[in-house]
Amino acid sequence: MKSLFAYALSGLALTLLAPAAQAAEPFAACLSQLRGPALKAGVSGATFDTHTAKLTPDMAVIDLLDAQPEFKTPIWDYMAALVDDERVADGQAGMARWRADLNRAAAQYGVDPATIAAVWGVESNYGRILGGRPLLTSLSTLSCFGRRQAYFRGEFFATLKIIQDEHIAADRLVGSWAGAFGQTQFMPSTYLRLAVDFDGDGRRDLVDSVPDALASTANFLKRAGWNNGLAWGYEVKLPAGMDTAGAGRKNKRPMSSWATQGVTRVDGQPLPGGDTSAGLLLPAGKAGPAFLVTRNFDALYSYNAAESYALAIAHLSDRLRGGGPLVQAWPTDDPGLSRAERRELQRLLIAKGYDVGEPDGMIGARTRQALQAAQKELGLTPDGRAGQKALKALRATSASAAGRGAG
Repeated sequence: MKSLFAYALSGLALTLLAPAAQAAEPFAACLSQLRGPALKAGVSGATFDTHTAKLTPDMAVIDLLDAQPEFKTPIWDYMAALVDDERVADGQAGMARWRADLNRAAAQYGVDPATIAAVWGVESNYGRILGGRPLLTSLSTLSCFGRRQAYFRGEFFATLKIIQDEHIAADRLVGSWAGAFGQTQFMPSTYLRLAVDFDGDGRRDLVDSVPDALASTANFLKRAGWNNGLAWGYEVKLPAGMDTAGAGRKNKRPMSSWATQGVTRVDGQPLPGGDTSAGLLLPAGKAGPAFLVTRNFDALYSYNAAESYALAIAHLSDRLRGGGPLVQAWPTDDPGLSRAERRELQRLLIAKGYDVGEPDGMIGARTRQALQAAQKELGLTPDGRAGQKALKALRATSASAAGRGAG
């Protein structure tokens, strides 16, 4: 039998050439060779055989491996969709509903309720969007094709162990393309290490138990080094002409050093004194919002290893506490859209005769294709990007059409 590890040498190139039917043979070869390592990882032969017998590869996840929004989406689009008034209102309602559990988790793990809730909001929109891809399918595919196969094999084995040892049905384990699942989107290996039974029913259930999900997230952040007596950081104003060559989350200095250079908080409050260390984060360069971030920001970063992601959680947590939007505008003449504005854009496209599916605020392939066509018609750059310019142009044509109809 030809070794799948030989196929894997060609990496992503193979997967792009091979549709699912052509991938079936190397996929079966891969699963056969993964059985031994799975058993060494603690998966029983019966569990492995039962749950891999009917698996087929989902080659779509390979494309998604190289298209993560945290790294591909402009920061102003990413933040506009993740931290909008709707998510703030929903989060504050969720915090009120689950106040007792959040307070108990905060007391036990030392992570404040707003931070826990912000992770919940960013990861699954407070439990509304858990993802729909079967973990076994996604992770077995990623274990056999593309890059980072060793990492995904570990997650595949962890998923099998969850089914085996935690008695969670395989059909309940659905989530993102990469294998994250549950209300706060834990990877399977993270679940095995850090998930907790907080509702006392004897099971660690991140899918159907909000208390378990919230407390497990608090436990994760505590283990990542969260210090409840420390802010994640602050939006700051830089003095004119300041040299930012040393900017970066990892290049931390005492707050007093930043204050000496003339850095101030945008809200007018003084920077903390003492030796609290912070790095200067400039996610859109010197012309955009600037932040001094502490090691608590690093704890948020560890959840998904993307600075834009950590910033979304940090900013949402501030908003959930009653804070306002960022003060400094992003350096763009075409800011991003909130989810309500994205739904409006989709409705306007539908009114013009384009098929974008349900106006759900998710900018998928059909919406981008329709938007490209509409942008071309409107004399805009046909890039398929849902920004303020496109929305305003669609609003204008809609109002003009309504005026002609009334006339």
